[in-house]
Amino acid sequence: MSKFWSPFVKDLVPYVPGEQPKLSKLVKLNTNENPYGPSPRAIAAMQAELNDDLRLYPDPNGDRLKQAVAEYYGVQPAQVFVGNGSDEVLAHAFHGLFQHDAPLLFPDISYSFYPVYCGLYGIDHEQVALDEQFQIRVEDYARPNGGIIFPNPNAPTGCLLPLDAIERLLQGSPDSVVLVDEAYIDFGGETAISLVDKYPNLLVTQTLSKSRSLAGLRVGIAVGHPDLIEALERIKNSFNSYPLDRMAIAGAAAAFADRDYFEQTCQQVIASREAVVAGLQGLGFEVLPSAANFVFARHPGKDAATLAAGLREQGVIVRHFKQPRIAQFLRITIGAPEQNQALLEALQGL
Repeated sequence: MSKFWSPFVKDLVPYVPGEQPKLSKLVKLNTNENPYGPSPRAIAAMQAELNDDLRLYPDPNGDRLKQAVAEYYGVQPAQVFVGNGSDEVLAHAFHGLFQHDAPLLFPDISYSFYPVYCGLYGIDHEQVALDEQFQIRVEDYARPNGGIIFPNPNAPTGCLLPLDAIERLLQGSPDSVVLVDEAYIDFGGETAISLVDKYPNLLVTQTLSKSRSLAGLRVGIAVGHPDLIEALERIKNSFNSYPLDRMAIAGAAAAFADRDYFEQTCQQVIASREAVVAGLQGLGFEVLPSAANFVFARHPGKDAATLAAGLREQGVIVRHFKQPRIAQFLRITIGAPEQNQALLEALQGL
């Protein structure tokens, strides 16, 4: 701790991202990256931006990308916000939409950045327990709140909340914002963006890091009522007017335009996920139902930390969380078929 710090800095508990190892030849199944590369059209669009125009600032509004997102989802550009990864989009939402007298509600097992943002912005919050099957109970959120946020599918469990349940949740909190964080929705769920015209308190966030294979580009979006989007724009333009560079805007817009490649790679990941689930169950693992590009699994007779360490010794990296309720689970990213096979073969010897 330094005497030069602002007082609140010493009390922050920062988010810890998944390990990005420097070693080569590892089977890296710990950070939910897509095993398939970006759309060739996205790469070509980014390459086209590598010219003398880089001396100029990018479009601060990202209108080209907003238009592509609006066309893809059948909404208006005024309903779309774009930012530097969905984490930045979420940060602006916490700052601009969740600072109220009543507490923000989110699941006790959820994206671990949520309590970090609450600490950063001084937001009162309550963590709502998942049920014994690690599912969200909508009725538990029917109480006074300053907002509700949850990932769908949830992370790290992979469990999906259906749209009718999301509607019940929205109807139960008409006076506060409900944010559905859809980082993994394209791997088995139905987006809540279809509900934004019906519910002015709904904000949906997504990332291009997972299903569109652009984790290295850092692009996130939000879709909702124009009033909610205006709040995010006000925060953004008070923080960083140029969150997306020229390559990011061009590549992300092209990725949304290339529907065939997107759908093909999503289906490949889904097929691989089902094969991994079958393989894990054949080894005696319990696997939660997943609609994401990862699975959450535990073995009734083997310690999760020991398994994670044993896998690492064999060059396979997965994510192990130490929270009490989930300390015996491993979160395993779905990789390419050869990576998944390496995982299953490594587990056989542990």
